[in-house]
Amino acid sequence: MRSKTFSAVLIFTILSTGMAAQGPTASPAPPPPAQVPAQTTPSSAPLRLSIQDAEALALRNNPQVSVYRLLAMASQQITREAKSNYYPNFYGNVTAVEPQPGSRIAAGALNNPIIYERVAAGVTLAQLITDFGRTTNLVATAALRAKASNLNAQATAAQIRLAADQAFYNALQANAELKVAEETVSARQLVSDQITTLFNNKLKSQLDVSFANANASQAKLLLLDAQNNYQAALSMLSEILGSSSQQQFDLVEPEAQLIPPPDAVAQLVDQAFSNRPEIAAQDYEYQAAQRFQKAERDLLLPDVRVLGTVGSVPTGAPQLESWYGAVGVNVNIPIFNGFLYPARSREAALRAQASQEQLRDLKDRIANDVRTSWLNANAAYSRISVTQQFVEQTNLAADLSQTRYTLGLGSIVELSQAQLQQTEAQIQFAAAKYQYRIAEAVLRFQIAAP
Repeated sequence: MRSKTFSAVLIFTILSTGMAAQGPTASPAPPPPAQVPAQTTPSSAPLRLSIQDAEALALRNNPQVSVYRLLAMASQQITREAKSNYYPNFYGNVTAVEPQPGSRIAAGALNNPIIYERVAAGVTLAQLITDFGRTTNLVATAALRAKASNLNAQATAAQIRLAADQAFYNALQANAELKVAEETVSARQLVSDQITTLFNNKLKSQLDVSFANANASQAKLLLLDAQNNYQAALSMLSEILGSSSQQQFDLVEPEAQLIPPPDAVAQLVDQAFSNRPEIAAQDYEYQAAQRFQKAERDLLLPDVRVLGTVGSVPTGAPQLESWYGAVGVNVNIPIFNGFLYPARSREAALRAQASQEQLRDLKDRIANDVRTSWLNANAAYSRISVTQQFVEQTNLAADLSQTRYTLGLGSIVELSQAQLQQTEAQIQFAAAKYQYRIAEAVLRFQIAAP
C-alpha cells in the first residue's frame, strides 16, 4: 500500500514539474508537423484586412459586379435606340447608270420600265409623323428594362458583399480552429512526452503510451486539416475579392458587439419587400412587359411618315431635268399578314402575365428566405452561450480526468475521452460566433439592410 502511494506521489511530482514549467494554460510547442505550403513569396507580407476593407475590395474588383454594371449601361443604349424613331432619317444617294440602248425593265416589280442614262446625286429624308403610340410604348419598355437592369446590378453588388462577408468570417473561423488545433497538438504532445517518461521509469504501461501517442497523432491530423481548411478559406476570400492568385491576409476581428436578431419577423418581411432590389427590378420587368404588349397591339394601327428627296443630275439623258425633288406623305395601313400581328400581341400579353407570376413567386421566396435566415440567426445566437457552457464543462472534466489519471485513480481511456470532448467543444465555440456573424450578414442581405 505504501509503495502504491509513493508511486502516485512520484507520478504527480513528475507531471506537476512538467506542467509548472509551462504555466497553467500554455505548453511547449512540439516540432511542428508537415505544413501546408504557403502561396505567397517569402518577402510578401500579409495584407491587413477588416470586414469593411473586404467588402470594398470585392465591390471594386469582383468581375461579376463589373458584368452587371456594364449590362446596365448597355440597356440604357437600348432606350436610345428606341428613341431614334422620333428623329428624321437622312441618307444620301449617288447613282450612275449606262443602260443598253432602248432598255426597258420587262419583268419583276411594278415600276417605271424605262432606264435612262444618267449620273445623279441627292439626299432623302424620312420622318415619322405618328404610329399611334407604338414608338412611345417601345421607348417606355426600354426605359423600364433599363431601370430593372440597374437594380439587378445593385442586387449583384449586394450578393457580392454577402459573399465577401461569408468568406471573411469563414476565414476567421478557420483561423480560430487552426489555433485550437495547434494548442491541442501542444497539450497532447506534452501528455504523450510525460507518459513516455513515466513508462521509461516503469511507472506506466505500454498501453498508456499507445493511447497518448494515438491522441497526439490524432491532434496532428486535426492540425493538418485545420491548416488546409484555412488556406482553402483564404483562397475563397481571394477569389471573392477579385484576385486570380491566393493572397495571405492578416484578418482583423470585427469590433461590433454581438446582439440578438430582431423579434418581429413579420416586420422584416415587409422591410424586404420594400428594400430588395430584385423585387423592384421584377416589378419594372412586369411593367415593361405590359408596355411591350401595347406596342405589339399597336402594330395593327397605321403609321404615317413624311418623305422628301432632292438631288441633281449633272449629266444624263435629255429627257431628264438637271435637278429633281419631291415631297409626300405615306400612310402604311396593315390589312392582312396571316394573323402575324394578333399573334405577336397575344404572345406579349401572355409573357406579361408570366412576368406578373414571376413577381409573385419572387415575393414568396424572399418571404421564406427572410423567415429561414431569421430562424438560423436565432439558432446561431443561442449556440454561442451553449457552446461556451460546453467548453467550461469539458475544461472541468479534462482537469478532473488529468488529476485522476495523475493520482492513479483514472484510466488513460477516461483521459482520452475527456481530451476529445474538450477539443470538440473548443472547436464548436470557436466556430459559433463566426457562424452567427454569417447568419447576421445573411439576414441583413435578405432584408436589404445597410
